[in-house]
Amino acid sequence: MANKMLSYRCKNLIVTALLLLVTACGSITEKGDSAPTKVPDVANIPDAVPRDEPRSKYGNPSSYEVFGKRYYTLSSSRGYNEKGIASWYGTKFHGRRTSSGEPYDMYAMTAAHKTLPLPSYVEVTNLNNGRKVIVKVNDRGPFHENRVIDLSYSAATKLGIVAKGTGLVQVRAISAGQAPATATKITSAPAQELTSGSVGMYLQVGAFSTENRAEQLKTKVQQQIGDAVRIVPFVKPGGNIYRVRIGPLASVEYGDSLATRLVELGFSDAHIVIE
Repeated sequence: MANKMLSYRCKNLIVTALLLLVTACGSITEKGDSAPTKVPDVANIPDAVPRDEPRSKYGNPSSYEVFGKRYYTLSSSRGYNEKGIASWYGTKFHGRRTSSGEPYDMYAMTAAHKTLPLPSYVEVTNLNNGRKVIVKVNDRGPFHENRVIDLSYSAATKLGIVAKGTGLVQVRAISAGQAPATATKITSAPAQELTSGSVGMYLQVGAFSTENRAEQLKTKVQQQIGDAVRIVPFVKPGGNIYRVRIGPLASVEYGDSLATRLVELGFSDAHIVIE
């Protein structure tokens, strides 16, 4: 939450640009956050409708730093398309000011993102059950490693990720007048996992233009962990890329713990990828 006062959500994080303050958006794993006691019928909550809006006066510095890491705000959301892990935030931040200056409403279809301009609109697809929603990005975060977007409670409920706390998603920018993909009708039934074509979650430790360097890293990593380490080539016209990966991973929680362990061991490029 970029503003001129102490952040409600991450105190003492000074943004170097414009002397603003930034806060990490919360998720269900953050202490004290939770779902509302009275659960709304999210089927009656419409998706956000993309429209042309001026940039917010707040939350759009050219760059800012949180927890020692610098983030660079994108000049435009056009063409943005990324897969990753989504989290969500709820009652702890309900009514508090977001980075754009708007109050956070956990029942609205909104989200937080580290680098998209505020505001932006994105279509979020749950890659494990096919559900889709459109949300307005009006906040900054999540600053938990290996998270790509933080969803409002209603958006996360529509996607079917509230119970788990996280979900594998694809985030695609939507502009005013652009036709989104057909949304999935939301019912009161639990979200069903896809039985085929589901994506996998991997921990990537490095990527190299030569197989020899990839083999060297693979050997070093394999000496530290019991999980199988593989080299996965990526063929492209300009030359192959050899990616050193672990997985598929059984859960987000395991991926988080393994990534943290490897970073502590000196493998600083370790991060989760979704394919």
